[in-house]
Amino acid sequence: MGSQRIKDEAPIEFKDIKKPKALEESERKKEKAKQGIIHIYASHNNTIMLLTDVTGAETIAKCSGGMVVKAQHKEGSPYAAMKVAEILVEKARERNIDEVFVKIRGQGGIRPKSPGQGAEAAIVSLTRNGIRIIGIQNVTPVPHDGCRRKKRHRSKKN
Repeated sequence: MGSQRIKDEAPIEFKDIKKPKALEESERKKEKAKQGIIHIYASHNNTIMLLTDVTGAETIAKCSGGMVVKAQHKEGSPYAAMKVAEILVEKARERNIDEVFVKIRGQGGIRPKSPGQGAEAAIVSLTRNGIRIIGIQNVTPVPHDGCRRKKRHRSKKN
């Protein structure tokens, strides 16, 4: 009772086999993948994210840290920024947006120029949820010798 060898039959040509319709539909979706812009405003107290089209004229979705967490002192936390990013990814998928250009903004002006701790967490969350990031740009407003800064606070030490 040994194994029997199968006789060589006519070779199958793969050129004649058609692709299943499911593959064709997924290829069409890949062709129609849109791009968008995600604006991240990350201060030390809050994180606000805005999803727009490529021109920046049409707002698709908007969310902030206050919409996600209950405690006011946690609005600028990395956790709140991650949750805000997840909400924006869902809205982007509804509009078939797979690629985004990220613009990060800190407070700027005479206030701190560095973005808050939520900016980095939001970018990581975007990539983990399957959004492809084309580029990241810092658009924090920097004054060219504009307004005078506030005077430094001096404590009352004896």
